[in-house]
This record gives sequence, structure tokens and C-alpha cells, in this order.
Amino acid sequence: MQTLPASKGFLGITEKPTDDKSKPKVVVIPFGVEKSVSYGGGTAAGPEAMISASHEVELFDEELWEEPFRKFRLTTLKKFPIEKKLSAAITQLEKIVGEVLEQNQFPLIFGGEHSLTPGVVNAITKKFGEISILHFDAHADLRDGYLGEKFSHAAAMQRCLDNPKVKKLVSVGIRNLSEAEAKFIPTQKHRLKIFWAHEKKDWKTKEIVHALGKHPVYISFDLDAFDSSLMPATGTPEPGGLFWHETLAILRAVSKKKKIIGADIVELAPKKNLEACDFLAAKLAYKIISYIFV
Repeated sequence: MQTLPASKGFLGITEKPTDDKSKPKVVVIPFGVEKSVSYGGGTAAGPEAMISASHEVELFDEELWEEPFRKFRLTTLKKFPIEKKLSAAITQLEKIVGEVLEQNQFPLIFGGEHSLTPGVVNAITKKFGEISILHFDAHADLRDGYLGEKFSHAAAMQRCLDNPKVKKLVSVGIRNLSEAEAKFIPTQKHRLKIFWAHEKKDWKTKEIVHALGKHPVYISFDLDAFDSSLMPATGTPEPGGLFWHETLAILRAVSKKKKIIGADIVELAPKKNLEACDFLAAKLAYKIISYIFV
């Protein structure tokens, strides 16, 4: 795969890239798949908007009190054609992530719709074996297909659970699900833990960390996990969601206690005059890798 010059890639770093091979390498994979949207569209433009907005993100982090990008090597893949059929696109991404993992690099995927996640998870489990998933979302995504599409974004976590090496699924911020999903959830008590948005005031961060078990953790972050007042630029915005600092507190705690092996940020649907949403998504990506590698 071809890569972008550092100055045009994620974070727009203009300094000469470090050749210190002892530092971990993060590979940003833009994958603007948009095949099963069921409400608002535009996720195909999400990766480009995130990369562009990241050039305005300050590289110094006032919380960590340093420039986290100096702790890792960063590469951004060039935009590339995505397979037309959704199942083929998911397989395509699985192969790309597998190649990144073969080089012992950290995959950071920018979506695109949430349907991409099972492909990444398949590649992750081939490399690491049994894993847990930390899933931020407004929606459970536990339908067994939607509108005739088995691999719909609305079935993303169901398709992840099809993989027997996914031992724990911890979903945070859920506030929208179907009756079929409600009936499915009690059958998965041994694998699935949901932290419902309406119970947010009672959440304890240590309980979220504990629920992930002993396995390495993959983070899948659907931006509609954020409250719709904060993130309206997504396909299915929902009220009653997460806000910035409480989200960071969870990510920070998990990163301190667990081995994070990959991440995706999905469902940004850029909208004119709402550049703040693109910036939020870009800063979230920087925060995630900063917590992991600093």
C-alpha cells in the first residue's frame, strides 16, 4: 500500500520522521466504506475529513504535558479503491490489517461505516488469539443483519460475536436497540456487558475495565456514542450520549490496565459548517494512541 508524506498524513507532522525502530509504529488506514447506511449518509468522506482536521490539532497535550507523537512512528496510507460489495470490502480490510499486524504495527482505522469492524477483528484474532472488544456506540449493533444486508453497520457487533475468539464485548453508551436485540442480549451474559447510557451517573470506570477480562483489547468507537449536541455529524445521531472528558476517563483507564492492540473510529459523516465534529474525531484518534503509547 502507498503512504502519504508525513506532512499530508494524520497530524500533518512536518518534522523529519524518526528512524528509531524501537518506537512502536502506528498505521492509519482510511477506509471510507459506505454500503449499508440506513439514515444519514456521508461516511465515505469521514477518513479524509479526519485527516484534514488533524492538521489543526495541537501536537502538545496539556493533560500528558508532552508531545505524544514523539513516542511512536506514524504512517498514513493513501486513499485506495474499496471493493464494491460490502462482504468483499470487509475481507479486503481484513487482509490490509493483517499485513499491518504482520509487521508488528498498530492498526488505526478511520471509517466509513461501522460494518468494517468485523473484518478488522478477524485479522486481530488471527494475530493475537482471544480478545475483548471495547465498543463505544449509541446503538447495540446486535441485529442479525438489517434491510437484507447480513454485514450491515447495524449488525457490526453481531458479526464480531460470530468470531469465537471474541471472548468479551463491552459496549458503552448504548441507548438505542431493537426488540430482537433486546431478546438476544440475555443469551450472551457470559460474553456481553452493556453500560447503558441512561445509567451513566452510576457507572464506575473500574467496572468497565474489569468487564474486559484478561484478554488484549480492541477499541471500536462509533462517534454517535457522543451526545448528538456534541456530534451531530454522524449518520444516526442520538441524544443522551457521552461527553468529552468522561469518554477520555474511560479510555485513559483502559489504556493503563489493558494491552490495546488496535482501534477504529467510524461513522463520521462530515457536514458543511460543522468542522468541529471533524476536529473532535481527529483529536479523539490522537488521544487514543497517546494514552496507549505514552
